[in-house]
Parts: sequence; structure tokens; C-alpha cells
Amino acid sequence: MGFRCCFTTLNCPLSAYLRSRPGPFVFALFVLCSGSPAAGQTPQKPITAAITLGIVAETHQKEIEEHFREFVRYVARKISPATALEGKVVVTSTLPDLAKLLDQGTVDFYMESPYPTYVVNNVHGAGTLLLRRWKSGMADYRSLIFTHRNSGIQHLDDLRGKLIAFEDPESSSGYFLPKLFLQRSGLRLAEKAGLDANVGAAEVGFVFARTQENLVDLVLTKKVAAGAFSNDDHAALDEKKRNDILVLAQTELLPRHLLSVRKDMPLGLVGRLEKTLLAMHEDTEGRKILQNIDGTTKFDPLPGGETVMRRRLLDSFYSPERK
Repeated sequence: MGFRCCFTTLNCPLSAYLRSRPGPFVFALFVLCSGSPAAGQTPQKPITAAITLGIVAETHQKEIEEHFREFVRYVARKISPATALEGKVVVTSTLPDLAKLLDQGTVDFYMESPYPTYVVNNVHGAGTLLLRRWKSGMADYRSLIFTHRNSGIQHLDDLRGKLIAFEDPESSSGYFLPKLFLQRSGLRLAEKAGLDANVGAAEVGFVFARTQENLVDLVLTKKVAAGAFSNDDHAALDEKKRNDILVLAQTELLPRHLLSVRKDMPLGLVGRLEKTLLAMHEDTEGRKILQNIDGTTKFDPLPGGETVMRRRLLDSFYSPERK
């Protein structure tokens, strides 16, 4: 399972910064924020002193922090070239932790695949979509539901009473997308403890393979009737394995990765972040740094805009029992 990314801010009251940071630094802080409150008005938010990349990961936290350190320092430097705006990396353990940081105003923005983005933005209501990230050089991807070519299975309905495999319980393309697609196709899914579990005639049992390699092996050795992975996983298979696979169905395309901001983030700062990230691939240093973070090609505007993309995520992932 991959790691997840978000950006955080470290904040302090305006008056403290005016006393402790004289000169050009104070002026730059006003530029970063979306306007300072007039006399007698209640300040909207504390001043932003640092931008910190936060990552959701249970293991290898030190290595992940180092992996993204150069990226976040570049972003901080470009947002405020005239001041010492700090760029840091913080690792958190779960999506609810990320949502809490967004709600608290400690997190500014984060990067995630479609389903976790839906959870943070739509379920927790903690973020707003901003940009698409071309992770691994891909703008969009979809899930494929596949079987062994000689399994005798030709249609989705043939999966009733059989066991299938998903990749990982946190995967958008390897679990959430194909699971909801199958449910909306009229199939009732039930998680099973292992490959030898009983599957009722009216249901489709499923297990987790945990890795893409294991998933493919389970299907090709016919230990499960079918599996689900992304179209780029399918393209990466060697020719023999691809020839042994029959694709039964495919989901609609969704962005490979998305970038969101906290809902109450100052508009001026949102604009500077957006401008920096949109231009990053046009800069020699920026392009190299992007390539070093999971083969990212660039950031670009959301296809159709924020409202359209938010609706696409809702249509793809909403189910009443999980809302």
C-alpha cells in the first residue's frame, strides 16, 4: 500500500509575529494571507509561519519523511521567495487524523488517490479539491475486473457462488472502485477469512491478496475466480500473463491522484500554492523534484472544475451503509 500526503501549517497570533519578525518578513506574511483584518475586526486565521507536508503511513515513517523533504522545501521557497517560510514533513497514521488536522487549521493541503480523497472531503467534510496530480506519469486510471481466460467465466453474473480477490483494503483501484461497481451490477459481496471459506450460491466472496503480484497469481492459478486491479497494473504485466487474462468489465476513468486544500485556507495562500504547483514542471529543478516523488509528471487543473470532480467522486464511492 502506498503512502499518503498532506500539507500542514504551523500558526501563531498576528501580534506575536509583528513583535518578533520585523521588516520584510512581516510584509511577506501579509501577502501570504488573504488580507489582514481591519481595526476592530476579528482575525480570520493566525498567520502562516511554515508549510509542512504531512503523510499518512503506518511504517517506514523516517524514510517517507526524507522522501518528500526536498519537495516541500521547494514549495515553501517558491511560495515566499523573499522570506524564510519553513517547509517540513510530518507523518500521521490514519485518514481520520488527517481530517482532524484539516479541521483544526493545522493542515493546508494534501495529496491522495480518489477514494481517500472522497473520505476526507466528502465524508469528513474537511477539504476542497484543487488540482490533479499526474502520479507515475498518469493523469487518469480505471479498475479492471479480470479472470483466467480458461476459467469458463464470461460474465459478471458467473461470479455468483465464487471467491474473488481484491488487492488491498485501502486501494481505490484494487478494492473500492471494483467493489462498488460489482455491487451496482447487482452482486452481493461478502468478505471471507481465507481461500477455503464457504461461499453462498447467491453471493460473491472476496479476500485480499495484499500485493498486486499475489493477486495476479491467485487468478492465474485459479485459486480465485477473478481479481481486480488498475489498467496500468494490467499494462505492466508480461505478455504471457496478459494473454492469459480475460477482462470481464472496467470502471469509469478517475484521476490517478488529487490535491485538496482545507476548506478555510486563506484564498491568497491557496492561489500561491496553486500557481507554484502548476508551474513546477516548467522549471528544471521543479521537474527533477517531481520525478523523484513517485514519477510525478505535473499538476494540472481539475477536469471540469471542482464541482464536477466532487460529483464524480460522490457518484463513484457513495453508498448509504458507509456514509
